[in-house]
Amino acid sequence: MTNLNALDPAAVAEEAAIEHDGVVIAKSRIILRRFLRNKTAVAGLVIFVALTLFSFVGGYFTSWDKETIDPFNIGMGPSAEHLLGTSQAGIDLYSLTVEGTRISILIGLVVGLVSVLIAAVYGCTMAYFGGKVDKVMLFILEALIMMPALLVVAVATSGGGSGLKSNLPSWLLLIIVLLIFSWMGTARLIRSLSMSLMQRDFVKAAQYMGIPPRRIVWRHLVPNIGSLLVLDVTRGVTGAILAEVAFSFIGIGIKVPDVSLGVLIGQATSQVSTFPWMFWVPLTVMFLLTGSLAMMNDGLRDAFDPHSSSIGSAAGRKAKKSAKKKTS
Repeated sequence: MTNLNALDPAAVAEEAAIEHDGVVIAKSRIILRRFLRNKTAVAGLVIFVALTLFSFVGGYFTSWDKETIDPFNIGMGPSAEHLLGTSQAGIDLYSLTVEGTRISILIGLVVGLVSVLIAAVYGCTMAYFGGKVDKVMLFILEALIMMPALLVVAVATSGGGSGLKSNLPSWLLLIIVLLIFSWMGTARLIRSLSMSLMQRDFVKAAQYMGIPPRRIVWRHLVPNIGSLLVLDVTRGVTGAILAEVAFSFIGIGIKVPDVSLGVLIGQATSQVSTFPWMFWVPLTVMFLLTGSLAMMNDGLRDAFDPHSSSIGSAAGRKAKKSAKKKTS
């Protein structure tokens, strides 16, 4: 009987190892090494982790919060008492930035992770069953793609969905709306890749052996597009953060009293010349967030690339020895 795992590239990738000069290196370790050798990617990871920690523990380093008003320091610049200054209402900008960063990162992570999961399941299901199932699911996908996302966000967050609006915080409502529209492009790409995988021997062997469809999708289709999914997560997080900032900036995203980077940037735009710290602080944080994610995405793409020039130390030693033999 045919060994199914021996035919499945994903299964082989999990168990396979690369041997150089007697040193056995697992594939996952090679990918990690490639990523860690990319100084730009590591810098992006450090910045993102630092901002995430700042958003969750930064509030413990100040006695002010986002709701307390300091009547003696209204619209004041950075000082010893208020590290980043205060807003026009006298609220500590440091506390607002901590809260806004946390909400923006939360929106990005939830939308980025969940949307990719939905896209993977939906796209692989379309490819596996094909036929009428694929046609119906593709019709639904195309119909959702044609829906005007901007209009739906505006209606959902401005009170048009009265019941939801009164019961859910604006940031959670925005997450739900973004999840509706953020997975469809990835799902179409995954469908195309999965259809090619359906013609591979290891999938056909699994079908002949009577393995349930759910297990085939999760065990054989999804792992073979794992690198694409990982890259789409970082892109999805970046896209969700930028979408939150854009929607909140034009007034249809996060609503006061909830705070986000988009809200802070939008409120300070008209006073950028009078209160520059209110504008540049959240804008700088947003650039650091999206920039760090972009650097991580580039590093992950190189790490997953089988033709990457980032090789292990053992491989490097072997390459040097081969070069010496050729020259001698």
